[in-house]
Amino acid sequence: MGSEDRPDVAAMRAYADELRDTFNRLQDEGSELHARAKAVQVTETSRDGLVTVTVGARGDLVRLDLDPRIYRRPDARHLADTIAETTRRAAARAQERITEIFEPVIPPEQFRAHLDGDLETVLAMLADQMEGNR
Repeated sequence: MGSEDRPDVAAMRAYADELRDTFNRLQDEGSELHARAKAVQVTETSRDGLVTVTVGARGDLVRLDLDPRIYRRPDARHLADTIAETTRRAAARAQERITEIFEPVIPPEQFRAHLDGDLETVLAMLADQMEGNR
Protein backbone atom coordinates (compact mmCIF):
# COMPACT_ATOMS: atom_id res chain seq x y z
CA MET A 1 0.00 0.00 0.00
CA GLY A 2 1.51 3.32 -1.08
CA SER A 3 1.55 6.29 1.28
CA GLU A 4 -1.22 7.95 -0.76
CA ASP A 5 -3.50 4.93 -0.20
CA ARG A 6 -3.27 5.06 3.60
CA PRO A 7 -6.48 6.17 5.33
CA ASP A 8 -4.75 8.94 7.31
CA VAL A 9 -3.24 10.43 4.13
CA ALA A 10 -6.58 10.20 2.34
CA ALA A 11 -8.30 11.89 5.27
CA MET A 12 -5.68 14.66 5.29
CA ARG A 13 -6.14 15.18 1.54
CA ALA A 14 -9.92 15.29 1.94
CA TYR A 15 -9.56 17.79 4.76
CA ALA A 16 -7.14 19.91 2.72
CA ASP A 17 -9.62 19.88 -0.18
CA GLU A 18 -12.40 20.92 2.20
CA LEU A 19 -10.25 23.75 3.60
CA ARG A 20 -9.44 24.94 0.07
CA ASP A 21 -13.14 24.90 -0.87
CA THR A 22 -14.05 26.79 2.30
CA PHE A 23 -11.30 29.34 1.67
CA ASN A 24 -12.51 29.86 -1.90
CA ARG A 25 -16.09 30.30 -0.70
CA LEU A 26 -14.92 32.78 1.93
CA GLN A 27 -13.08 34.73 -0.76
CA ASP A 28 -16.15 34.75 -2.99
CA GLU A 29 -18.77 35.40 -0.31
CA GLY A 30 -16.69 36.93 2.47
CA SER A 31 -17.30 40.58 1.72
CA GLU A 32 -21.05 40.13 1.53
CA LEU A 33 -21.15 37.98 4.68
CA HIS A 34 -19.01 40.49 6.54
CA ALA A 35 -21.26 43.38 5.49
CA ARG A 36 -24.37 41.47 6.54
CA ALA A 37 -22.82 40.53 9.88
CA LYS A 38 -21.58 44.05 10.54
CA ALA A 39 -25.08 45.44 9.93
CA VAL A 40 -26.74 43.18 12.50
CA GLN A 41 -28.68 45.00 15.20
CA VAL A 42 -30.94 43.31 17.72
CA THR A 43 -33.53 44.98 19.91
CA GLU A 44 -34.72 43.30 23.07
CA THR A 45 -37.25 44.46 25.67
CA SER A 46 -37.11 43.54 29.34
CA ARG A 47 -39.65 41.16 30.76
CA ASP A 48 -41.43 44.01 32.54
CA GLY A 49 -41.50 46.08 29.33
CA LEU A 50 -39.74 49.06 30.89
CA VAL A 51 -36.30 48.71 29.30
CA THR A 52 -35.55 48.35 25.59
CA VAL A 53 -32.00 47.95 24.32
CA THR A 54 -30.55 47.70 20.86
CA VAL A 55 -27.13 46.14 20.40
CA GLY A 56 -24.83 45.88 17.40
CA ALA A 57 -23.14 42.85 15.93
CA ARG A 58 -20.59 42.64 18.76
CA GLY A 59 -23.20 43.09 21.47
CA ASP A 60 -22.27 46.74 21.93
CA LEU A 61 -25.06 48.97 23.21
CA VAL A 62 -26.41 51.09 20.35
CA ARG A 63 -29.57 52.43 21.97
CA LEU A 64 -31.22 52.37 25.38
CA ASP A 65 -34.85 53.33 25.92
CA LEU A 66 -36.39 53.60 29.39
CA ASP A 67 -40.12 53.75 29.88
CA PRO A 68 -41.04 56.69 32.17
CA ARG A 69 -42.83 54.21 34.43
CA ILE A 70 -39.41 53.27 35.85
CA TYR A 71 -39.71 56.31 38.12
CA ARG A 72 -42.73 54.82 39.88
CA ARG A 73 -40.41 52.31 41.51
CA PRO A 74 -37.10 54.08 42.22
CA ASP A 75 -34.89 51.02 42.65
CA ALA A 76 -31.57 51.77 40.97
CA ARG A 77 -30.15 48.26 41.55
CA HIS A 78 -33.20 46.61 39.98
CA LEU A 79 -33.04 48.99 37.02
CA ALA A 80 -29.32 48.35 36.50
CA ASP A 81 -29.83 44.59 36.70
CA THR A 82 -32.72 44.79 34.23
CA ILE A 83 -30.64 46.80 31.77
CA ALA A 84 -27.71 44.36 32.08
CA GLU A 85 -29.89 41.26 31.70
CA THR A 86 -31.78 42.69 28.72
CA THR A 87 -28.50 43.68 27.07
CA ARG A 88 -27.08 40.16 27.60
CA ARG A 89 -30.15 38.62 25.96
CA ALA A 90 -29.88 41.00 23.01
CA ALA A 91 -26.15 40.28 22.65
CA ALA A 92 -26.83 36.53 22.67
CA ARG A 93 -29.42 36.95 19.91
CA ALA A 94 -26.96 39.07 17.90
CA GLN A 95 -24.36 36.31 18.25
CA GLU A 96 -26.93 33.76 17.03
CA ARG A 97 -27.63 35.90 13.96
CA ILE A 98 -23.93 36.28 13.18
CA THR A 99 -23.51 32.51 13.48
CA GLU A 100 -26.44 31.97 11.09
CA ILE A 101 -24.95 34.40 8.56
CA PHE A 102 -21.63 32.53 8.48
CA GLU A 103 -23.17 29.04 8.65
CA PRO A 104 -22.78 28.42 4.89
CA VAL A 105 -18.99 28.58 5.24
CA ILE A 106 -18.20 27.87 8.91
CA PRO A 107 -19.86 25.11 10.99
CA PRO A 108 -22.00 26.78 13.69
CA GLU A 109 -20.42 24.95 16.63
CA GLN A 110 -16.94 25.93 15.43
CA PHE A 111 -17.99 29.55 14.85
CA ARG A 112 -19.60 29.75 18.32
CA ALA A 113 -16.37 28.46 19.87
CA HIS A 114 -14.46 31.18 18.00
CA LEU A 115 -16.89 33.86 19.18
CA ASP A 116 -16.64 32.58 22.75
CA GLY A 117 -12.85 32.64 22.58
CA ASP A 118 -12.80 28.92 23.38
CA LEU A 119 -9.45 28.06 21.81
CA GLU A 120 -9.38 24.59 23.38
CA THR A 121 -12.64 23.60 21.68
CA VAL A 122 -11.58 25.15 18.35
CA LEU A 123 -8.31 23.21 18.39
CA ALA A 124 -10.09 19.98 19.37
CA MET A 125 -12.53 20.42 16.47
CA LEU A 126 -9.69 21.07 14.04
CA ALA A 127 -7.82 18.00 15.31
CA ASP A 128 -10.95 15.88 14.88
CA GLN A 129 -11.40 17.16 11.34
CA MET A 130 -7.78 16.44 10.48
CA GLU A 131 -8.27 12.88 11.76
CA GLY A 132 -11.34 12.49 9.58
CA ASN A 133 -13.87 12.76 12.41
CA ARG A 134 -16.80 15.12 12.02
